[in-house]
Amino acid sequence: MKMYMPFLLIVSTTLLLTGCSQGNATTSGEKKLPELEVLTLKAQNVTIPRDYICEINGVEYVEIHARVQGYLEDILVDEGQFVKKNQPLFRISSHAYSEMVTKAEAALQRAIAEAKTKRLEVDRIRLMVDKNVISKMELEVATAQKEASESTVREARSVLENAHINLNYTFIRAPFDGILGRIPFKKGSLINSGTLLTSLSNIQEVFAYFQMSEPEYLRLLGKEIKGRQFKEEHQTVSLVLADGSTYPFEGKIEALAGDFDQETGSIAVRARFPNPDKTLKHGSTGKVLLHKTWQNAVLVPQESTFAIQDKSYVYVLDEHNVARVRNFSALARYDKYFVVNGLRQGDRIITEGLQQLRDGVPIKPRHLSVDSARLMQS
Repeated sequence: MKMYMPFLLIVSTTLLLTGCSQGNATTSGEKKLPELEVLTLKAQNVTIPRDYICEINGVEYVEIHARVQGYLEDILVDEGQFVKKNQPLFRISSHAYSEMVTKAEAALQRAIAEAKTKRLEVDRIRLMVDKNVISKMELEVATAQKEASESTVREARSVLENAHINLNYTFIRAPFDGILGRIPFKKGSLINSGTLLTSLSNIQEVFAYFQMSEPEYLRLLGKEIKGRQFKEEHQTVSLVLADGSTYPFEGKIEALAGDFDQETGSIAVRARFPNPDKTLKHGSTGKVLLHKTWQNAVLVPQESTFAIQDKSYVYVLDEHNVARVRNFSALARYDKYFVVNGLRQGDRIITEGLQQLRDGVPIKPRHLSVDSARLMQS
C-alpha cells in the first residue's frame, strides 16, 4: 500500500492544478470581453444642404455681331462699361452704303416716273378705244405695261428700304441696358458681316443653371407630387461662389426643364438670384445649395458602418450585449453621418473595433456620454 501513496498524491495534485487552471481560464475569458464604445441612436430634425455645380448667366445676354461689311471707324464704348438701351456702341464705314441709298432713291424716282407715264398712256388709249379708233387689244397691252411699271416701283421701294437698313447697320446701338464684354477689334479693323464685336449682359439679376438627378427631383417636389404641381417660388436656395464664400442673397427656383436628359438621367433647373452690387458676372460658376429638412431623422456616424458588396451594415447590441449585424439604407449624407432607414431611435450601435467583431460576439459596452446631435456638431 505504501508504494501507491506517492502516486495518489501526484494524481491528486495534478487534478487540483487542472481544476485551478480551468477556473483561472474562465475568469480570464470573462475579463477578455472586448470593451467597445456604444452609441444610443436618437431621432432629431436635421437640415442637410445638397450642392450642385451651376453656371451663372445674366437674365439678358446677347452677342453683338456686325450686320454689314466695312472698316471699324469708331469704338464709342469700352470693355466692361455699363451702357443704356439704344446707346451708340460702334460705327462702321458708311460711305458705300450711303451711295447705295442714293442710287436706290434715284431708281425709285425713275420707276415712279415710268409708272406715271404708263398710267397716262392707258388713259389715252382707253379714250381711243371708246371712240373705236383702236382695238381693245391695244388697251390690254398698255394696261399690262402699266402693271409692270407699278411692280418696278414696288421693287425700287424695297431696294431703297434695304439700302436704308444696311446704312443703319453701320451704326450699332445697345439693344438693352447692360454691361459690355470684351471688344476684340481695334479702330480701323476690317469687319465682315457676322463678325462678333462684343457681348452685352444684363446682370441686375442672374440665372443659375444646374442639373439634378431624377430621385433628387422627386424629393424636391416633396408633398407637391401628390397634386402634380410644383411651386417653384417656394423653393429658396443659396449660392456658394468659386472662392468658397457664401453669396449674401438667397435665390428662388423658378423653372424646370420639360424633360430629362436621356444620356445623363438629369433634369435642368434654373434659379434666379438678385445681383444689386453686380458681383456676379455672366459666365461665372459656383454651387447652388438646396436645403432638405428630415423630420425625426436617425443619424449614424459613417465610421461605425461597413459595406459588403453594395449593402451597408452596422453592429447593433441586443439586450444581452451581443453584437448583431443589421442592414440599413442611407437616405442622405451629411458631414460624417448618414441619415438612415432600417435603424430606429434607441438602437445601440458599436462605433469602434468593427474589424475584429463578428455576428454573435458578446462585448462589454462603454456608452458614449454625448448624444448624436452633439456628435454632429463636433
